[in-house]
Amino acid sequence: MSAEPESGGAPRAARPYRYAEQHTPPPPQRASEVAITRFEHVFEVDPRLMDVWVAQQAFPNWDTLRIMHARADHLEWMHRHFAATVVPASELIAEIEAPTAD
Repeated sequence: MSAEPESGGAPRAARPYRYAEQHTPPPPQRASEVAITRFEHVFEVDPRLMDVWVAQQAFPNWDTLRIMHARADHLEWMHRHFAATVVPASELIAEIEAPTAD
């Protein structure tokens, strides 16, 4: 939220930071055998599968959503700087699944 004045009035108060609200994610919904989702369009590896290999961190909800909303910009930047050609995944899958001429 912005603290900018509205229509020349006094600045709006920022919403208070509530630690429990920001660090307690919504309950996970099973998306597949190995994936969960807590926010719409945000899929993650089930943390129980990662505990052995990767130390899990407390991650604020707002940061998860910030990263999710920025991913298209990041991908477009990567394409602009590093990709001579962008190949859609659908083309790769079609190539893999195409019958081979033996």
